Amino acid sequence: MTQTKRLILVTGASRGIGRAAALELARQGDLVIALARSKAALEKLDDEIRALGSEALLVPMDLKDTKGIETLGKVLGEKFGRLDGFIANAGLLGTLGPLETCGPRSFEETIQVNLTANAHLIRAIGPLLHRSDAPRAVFVTSGVVPRPRAFWGPYQASKAGLESLVKAWADEHENMALRVNLFDPGAVRTGMRAEAMPGEDPMTLPTPEAVAKELVKLVSPSETRTGQRAVYREIVGT
Repeated sequence: MTQTKRLILVTGASRGIGRAAALELARQGDLVIALARSKAALEKLDDEIRALGSEALLVPMDLKDTKGIETLGKVLGEKFGRLDGFIANAGLLGTLGPLETCGPRSFEETIQVNLTANAHLIRAIGPLLHRSDAPRAVFVTSGVVPRPRAFWGPYQASKAGLESLVKAWADEHENMALRVNLFDPGAVRTGMRAEAMPGEDPMTLPTPEAVAKELVKLVSPSETRTGQRAVYREIVGT
């Protein structure tokens, strides 16, 4: 049976690339399940999605809440019975600086949000994705994985772990309907980028909206790749 309205979960949906992706999906007529920590920011996003004639389900939640992730899977299963797409965008920059001065709490939070939470999400929503006619998942990664650098230790360790995790999941389902990929947006005009590179001219960077147009293609039913690492600048040729 053909599904006309796809149900797409987007984490980190209240700002930056996640927000832009949620709005792009709404323009396509998809039902967005928007997850972020800020309830106020989600409500503002909801207003914009409704203005586009679409709808969203708001999930104000901290991804460090493991029980909350488990509950989310159960609630989505009871309410919809399936999930068609998953955009794992939420990320934490953490502390940039020498590893020897990085506090354990900051390190653990960075790993928890960027890596561990996604493992819990895979376990919670994986069964729902398998109930879709064309299940798709994409995880936002970073250019620091293939090009590691000084002072980015916790962040790049979390993203390297994420890439390994996602590739394993993709390989486990290579002969099934589920397509799982990674997306490297590169440097984007976001608050996180400004925090990491305060001296950089943001006007030289692509907007979240431009990047999101390519990101959401990876949860389209027409996407056939799996286990791949899509890089925004390679896609657009810049």
